[in-house]
Amino acid sequence: MSESKASVTWQENKAFMGVSPSGHNVQIDADKEKGASPMELILLGLGGCASYDVVAILQKSRQEVTDVRCELTAQRAETVPAVYTDIHMHFVVTGQDVKDSQVEKAIKLSAEKYCSASRMLVQGGVNVTHDFEVIAG
Repeated sequence: MSESKASVTWQENKAFMGVSPSGHNVQIDADKEKGASPMELILLGLGGCASYDVVAILQKSRQEVTDVRCELTAQRAETVPAVYTDIHMHFVVTGQDVKDSQVEKAIKLSAEKYCSASRMLVQGGVNVTHDFEVIAG
């Protein structure tokens, strides 16, 4: 097992400064005035993790990708703790002659094998779904 260390320091009100294991500062604010909320960061982490996988897999399969965007839509429970119950990830992949079958395969590999954020959320009971569109360009 590998170990990661991070820190979160209170600034004021509901604002905190996070320092990632790689040393990057991340502004966190539950009131969303000075930064993203903790739950928003979970959503962004999922999108970043899956998008990284999709780009890497498409590049390895020699797809001429020029842009990948992951649009996430999430539902949260009505009661505390207001966990995510459902997250839908819509990938928009732009490139020259990008094959739908390759995009579908990349998303599936990310979801089922490579994206640790997705696996962790799914194992925790979150319903994570995916779809995509390919745009020539």
